[in-house]
Amino acid sequence: MINFFNKLKFHLCLVILLCSVNLNYATDNPKNEINKYLDNLPFEMGEIRVPEFPDYTIDIRSYGAVGDGFTLNTKSINNAIFDCSKSGGGKVVIPEGIWFTGPVALQSNVNLHLEKGAVLLFSSEFEDYPIIETSWEGSPIVRATAPLSGRNLENIAITGEGIIDGSGDDWRPVYKYKMSELEWNDLIKRGGVIREGVETDVWWPSDAAADGKELVKALDNKGDALLEEYAAAHKYLRPVLVSLIGCKRVLLDGPTFQNSPAWNIHLLLSEEIVIRNISVRNPWYSSNGDGLDLESCKNVLVYNSTFDVGDDAICIKSGRNEYGRNRGVASENIAIEGCIVYHSHGAFTIGSEMSGSVRNISLKNSVFLGTDVGLRFKSTRGRGGVVENIFIDGILMENIIVDAIRFNMFYDNKAPMTSDEAVDVENEIIPEVTEGTPSFRKIFIKNLICKKANRAIFLQGLPEMNIKQIVMENISISAKMGFIGIDMDNITMKDMKIITEIGPAISLLNSKNIEINNVAFEKGENIFLDIAGKKTSNIVLKNYDYKNFNKYIKVRSGVNKESIIY
Repeated sequence: MINFFNKLKFHLCLVILLCSVNLNYATDNPKNEINKYLDNLPFEMGEIRVPEFPDYTIDIRSYGAVGDGFTLNTKSINNAIFDCSKSGGGKVVIPEGIWFTGPVALQSNVNLHLEKGAVLLFSSEFEDYPIIETSWEGSPIVRATAPLSGRNLENIAITGEGIIDGSGDDWRPVYKYKMSELEWNDLIKRGGVIREGVETDVWWPSDAAADGKELVKALDNKGDALLEEYAAAHKYLRPVLVSLIGCKRVLLDGPTFQNSPAWNIHLLLSEEIVIRNISVRNPWYSSNGDGLDLESCKNVLVYNSTFDVGDDAICIKSGRNEYGRNRGVASENIAIEGCIVYHSHGAFTIGSEMSGSVRNISLKNSVFLGTDVGLRFKSTRGRGGVVENIFIDGILMENIIVDAIRFNMFYDNKAPMTSDEAVDVENEIIPEVTEGTPSFRKIFIKNLICKKANRAIFLQGLPEMNIKQIVMENISISAKMGFIGIDMDNITMKDMKIITEIGPAISLLNSKNIEINNVAFEKGENIFLDIAGKKTSNIVLKNYDYKNFNKYIKVRSGVNKESIIY
């Protein structure tokens, strides 16, 4: 174990050094900077070219824009971008000032550059954002136009040191349980309306926003509703802040993206993407306040960026259910490195909309501080799709509210077995494997340190489709509770240390082909391994002395003791 902890200490110093150095990179680094992040990946990355632009610059003030925070500059900014693109491309500069605007449409071959001190502040006049057909949460949907958008563009960038603010507070509902009493009372003073919920009250910016959900549901069920029929629900149809669909060769470098109506940054069906040096911020109580959502994208590099948001921070998706499967475009060839995540539901997340599959993902040398979950994998029956070839290396976590590592295949549904009381469930009806059965496999996690979590690791597969081929190596976690694994197959735990306050270090239910190699534990109830479930078999313990270690193992009724192998 001495060598194990020496390796952890070395890796800790290395990650801190990398993060401190990486965050100081300037946006005008040599173009080959990205190569060091793409070398030695555990999969073959496709081509990623950083956008290049002609030496041609337009200042939005030359088109009549006024940065006083009150003048509406929608026409001036969009005309500058359009003319820049029409002239062959270049840089459109937003200088220091507060530039009040409606929706801005990017154009090919244009770098929208926000200088230091520039704030691009989007209007909260809902009529400024036309209702359109788009995609969100993995499905086609009707929403308001995104404040900053581009569709089927090539060679585009958003750069600089400025701030892009989506005025999301004027769009979003707020759930009472997410706020202190003082914060809630201050929110009420803003106006809006309160609607009582089953579990918690909800504040809405207006009656129209609060009533919009039922209207939209009825129109969606109608199937042939016209866009104009959604007009009464306009204030409910929250857009993402940045929507880029079907784009190629994209660069986001430097700005702060904040206060989004829904997700902050959504890239869909796009490729050759470089995202670096950005900051993404949302209030922690912001509903659907994701940071970065990459959906059905390929050949992507994300590095040196920070996230502090109200939902998942860095999310990989590929469509929902039958729609996502029929579209059949995976998220693949994505490298993420040197990022810091503060508040979020999941610092790094795959799912739950992953029906088009996710593969070839690398996450390295990143820090998660105070997130609800560190590594979050989620899906449910009906999604389908395969998540595989996920490589995670060099993660530091501290003060994780729920689980350091979490796999949940019953997202938004009640799992059939999650506790001791469910161990002896008889005659469980297990569905057949269909195209709607999600599969998570070939996931490799190593060199991870977590200081303080509520639970170390929670892995729950489906009875009909176990989580498979998960390798966890060189990991140290201190948590209130240990590792719970349900419906797993072919799992390797090697050179790990689990420090718990209560309960066993490792609890296994209906899992098979589990290798536990040199895993140490401390505290808890002096139980290292708690095994349950009639389907549990082939639990292999390596580097343990059976005579001295057997007393730390609890085998529940129904489990074949011969399935434990030393």
